[in-house]
Amino acid sequence: MNKKFPILLTVAGLLMFNSACTDLKEQVLDENLGSTLTDEQTANGLIAPVYALLPELHKHTNYFALQEISTDEAILPYRGGTDWGDNGIYLALHAHNSTSTDPNIKGTWDQIVQSISRSITAITTLSTAKDANSALYLAEARGMRAYYSMMMLDLFGIVFIKEDAGTTSTIVRGAEAVAYIEKEFLAVEPMLQNRAAVGSGRLTKAAVWGLLARLYLNSAVYKNIYAPQFTFASTDMDKVIEYTDKIINSGEYKLSADYFSIFGNTNHDNTELIFAVDQRPDLNGHNRLAYFSLAGDQFPLAAFPAANGTDGPAITSDFYQTWVQAYGAEDPKRDPRFYQENLSRYSNPADSCVADANYKINRGILRGQQYGAIRVNGVFLRCPDGKLKVGRLTNLSRNRGDLPVNFTEKIDFTTAGSGYSAGYRVEKYEFSRVSDTGRNKGEADISILRLADVYLMRAEAKLRKSAGDATALADVNTVRAARTSTTPPPALTSMNLDLLYRERGFELYWEMLRRTDMIRFGKYEGTWTEKTNNDVHKRIFPIPQTAIDGASNLPGYMQQNTGY
Repeated sequence: MNKKFPILLTVAGLLMFNSACTDLKEQVLDENLGSTLTDEQTANGLIAPVYALLPELHKHTNYFALQEISTDEAILPYRGGTDWGDNGIYLALHAHNSTSTDPNIKGTWDQIVQSISRSITAITTLSTAKDANSALYLAEARGMRAYYSMMMLDLFGIVFIKEDAGTTSTIVRGAEAVAYIEKEFLAVEPMLQNRAAVGSGRLTKAAVWGLLARLYLNSAVYKNIYAPQFTFASTDMDKVIEYTDKIINSGEYKLSADYFSIFGNTNHDNTELIFAVDQRPDLNGHNRLAYFSLAGDQFPLAAFPAANGTDGPAITSDFYQTWVQAYGAEDPKRDPRFYQENLSRYSNPADSCVADANYKINRGILRGQQYGAIRVNGVFLRCPDGKLKVGRLTNLSRNRGDLPVNFTEKIDFTTAGSGYSAGYRVEKYEFSRVSDTGRNKGEADISILRLADVYLMRAEAKLRKSAGDATALADVNTVRAARTSTTPPPALTSMNLDLLYRERGFELYWEMLRRTDMIRFGKYEGTWTEKTNNDVHKRIFPIPQTAIDGASNLPGYMQQNTGY
């Protein structure tokens, strides 16, 4: 079936959602329009909004920023002293000094709350809907509400519980919140379909198994978020192993030989993806994760001279050095997850003329002098035979043709460390072939859960149960050995939690998991680059002030998180 829901159908256009609401109210603008719709259209129109905000939620300045720029993987200084200034919110996010008025925190909160609200609307109405798919859609809506609730718990330490759209939500925390999410996932799992029926863009049995594994793995954190150290219950780790086993043994999923194809423009059918943000072209996705880190003078598409990067975040030197330490005298690019060369100009200077159809920028972690299409006065330079001229890039768009686009390891908040070329960049997701501005029209589905993470979660659970479990090493090496499109990473000979943490960084960088991993592994209060704050209360973010203000007529209902 692999069905795409028409986003503009029926209820998706009939409902208005209060983005700052804390009681999750919906306002129906015109109920009468529903009388002209078929049962199938009504059901589709109810479930479509449940998924519709996923691309926006996973945009560069929402969930991505909170999960990555707050960690040792990503940093975003004032570029050139002015660009990406945004009143210092990215500096504060990296340094763990964010406030309750941060617009990115508010934006992420609003997207999650709206999505929970839409899920409740779908649950309420689908329970009496007549279409044959209504029972399945009801299970998906309820499961997605649990997914959004888990995001809320992970980021803000609270969960809203609400069944009746006309009542105020109950707020729960800690063990009670974990139990609620667990109950909801377990309730819907039997009714969901598999990937072959609905694809990776909708909630499936395996997606729920994976999300349950993630919930159990982080249960100790969620139950006692400010604990000086976490005690991982053996029963929770058994559940992680149980549900990861289900996915691995199902046979539905396969590790990808080509690592970067997992994040490519045709990745929708990649069998490593278990649950993803569906961004196929007619679903109006975005290209922000591909453009965010590239330089303003990197132009990835021969057809669109207006599509470029924005000199956004780079990886920190701290994160880069974990690769260096792992590979010693070898360049870390020998690991196929680190880098993929697509422009031969880098290894052969004579390859300076490239046919438009063959022009494709490099992927992974980009270092040093960059080469590519050169735009002058709005058009690309061409070779005498009409091919695209590929050459050494400079900051022409900033009127600094004398300044090379030469990415350096050093990046911080100093003047020297915040120049336009400071920091090694990340081009993990493929740049959309149809993104005429560089920001719009995404094609690559955004991974929420994939098979490699499942193997690594299973390995972690085994190690937390027994430090010497040899099968944990086997799980990690299974993932490493799978990347056979080039020479795979060498097999590791030993495994412990520190090595597993490092391996999660190598495998899952830039995938919006780092903050959660750092907290679980006890690394979030550490020091890196410009971050020295070791306050445990910064493990979760402040509740936006707008949400607290919106609940002011309910005394004591919405309490700010400790430390903000």
